[in-house]
Amino acid sequence: MSTLIVWCDGAARGNPGPAGAGSQLTTPDGEVVAEISRGLGETTNNVAEYTAAILGLERARELGATEVLLRSDSQLLINQLTGVYKVKTPHLQPLHRKLRALASGFERIRFEHVPRERNAEADRLANEGVDAWLTSGGR
Repeated sequence: MSTLIVWCDGAARGNPGPAGAGSQLTTPDGEVVAEISRGLGETTNNVAEYTAAILGLERARELGATEVLLRSDSQLLINQLTGVYKVKTPHLQPLHRKLRALASGFERIRFEHVPRERNAEADRLANEGVDAWLTSGGR
C-alpha cells in the first residue's frame, strides 16, 4: 500500500475537557483500510488534533505507506505543519516535533486543510473516543 490518505480529527468537550482522537485511513480511491478511535482523558482540543494526526501517521507507517496526504479540518494544525504558523504553545511543541519526525519517514507527505463537513468520519471517530473514555469512568 504505497499511498494513503489520513483523515484526522480531535475533539474536546470543553477546552480543556474530556477529549478523543480519531483517524480514518483510506486509499486514494476511498477504500477504508484502518480506523482509529482513542479516548485521551482531559486535555485541549489542539492536543487532541495533534494526537489524531500522530496516531494516523503511525498507522500509515505500519501499513507500509510511502506517500501520505494528511487531511484535517484544523487550520492551526495544518498551518503549523506547513510552517505558516509558528508553534508558540509550549505543550504543543513536543507533539509538533514528534509529528514532524514521523512525517520525515515518508518519501512524500502533504498536509491539506479540509472543511469540517468533509472530515465527518474522523470527527465521528474522535467523538467515539471521548464517549468511550467517559463510559469507562475516565480510565
